[in-house]
Amino acid sequence: MSVVIVGGHDRMHCQYKNICKKFGCKAKVFTQKKCNLDCLIGNPDLIVLFTNPVSHSMATIARKEAAHRGITLVQSHSGSGNALRTILETSLG
Repeated sequence: MSVVIVGGHDRMHCQYKNICKKFGCKAKVFTQKKCNLDCLIGNPDLIVLFTNPVSHSMATIARKEAAHRGITLVQSHSGSGNALRTILETSLG
């Protein structure tokens, strides 16, 4: 399974990837705005959107790409590791 994480805290970048790895998922993490984010998202199985620590434009792009490509989008106000674990447990199981 592949996961794209949009938003979150810069300092958590490696922890997000490690958490996903423990669930057997490959992860792309975008904590900062990239000029071509819509192209970089690709076609994952799941998009996790951390809504508190993210710019409005990044959130809009994530929502638009999820709707356009039929990708499951899960939003969380918190950008914590526990929030990501809960999302992955719910989505995978």
